[in-house]
Amino acid sequence: QVQLVESGGGLAQAGGSLRLSCAASGRRISSYAMGWFRQAPGKEREFVAAISWSGGRTWYTDSVKGRSTISRDNAKNTVYLQMNSLKPEDTAVYYCVVGRDTSYSGSYYREGAYEYWGQGTQVTVSS
Repeated sequence: QVQLVESGGGLAQAGGSLRLSCAASGRRISSYAMGWFRQAPGKEREFVAAISWSGGRTWYTDSVKGRSTISRDNAKNTVYLQMNSLKPEDTAVYYCVVGRDTSYSGSYYREGAYEYWGQGTQVTVSS
């Protein structure tokens, strides 16, 4: 029912920028937190960023804080991740996620906060 389609990934050079997009269908995301996770080769999936349903609060993992900005456009049912000053360590498959019910009171750093996951988009950063 709910589908998330990520786009905007690809190849980038270190120091460059990418803007990832996640278009949702099957559910209006305006009432749900949204986020991004990533999984690098040989590593566990990790939290990247999240944004509250209202857009009033954001969360970032330390490794991207200051370089990345998560935003949302509820009218377009889309969430974005602007990534600047890219590093080779940012190379990973990036997954868009939709949060669970707005009554969720736990940490948005946890995978359990999210109900739906996209298929992922590859980001490759060369040195």
